[in-house]
Amino acid sequence: MTAHTAPETVEGAPLIKPSTTDHPLYDTVVEACRSVYDPEIPVNIYDLGLVYTIEIGAENDVMVFMTLTAPGCPVAGEMPGWVAGAIEPLPGVKTVDVQLTWEPPWGMEMMSDEARLELGFM
Repeated sequence: MTAHTAPETVEGAPLIKPSTTDHPLYDTVVEACRSVYDPEIPVNIYDLGLVYTIEIGAENDVMVFMTLTAPGCPVAGEMPGWVAGAIEPLPGVKTVDVQLTWEPPWGMEMMSDEARLELGFM
């Protein structure tokens, strides 16, 4: 009798690319993101779930993929600059590039438990 194995399937890439969590700068970059707030919501953008991916390259180049709560957000043009401005002065960071994405769309399920508690959803 042969062991049953699941058929091989080609899975699509995840909607949100994983972050470079093993890089020594990762936690510092996350804390910098936590210093940026959506002006309409009293919670930082990281705990709101607006930061999708933080990639940090071997040369300490930081790439952030983020979204906003809605495409019509009044700070859509400014928020990436705020995030870059929070990360750029960190010791060891070479360059910062912040990109907005609308895929997947942001939803309240992306918020951390702390954000849900702060906003009265828990």
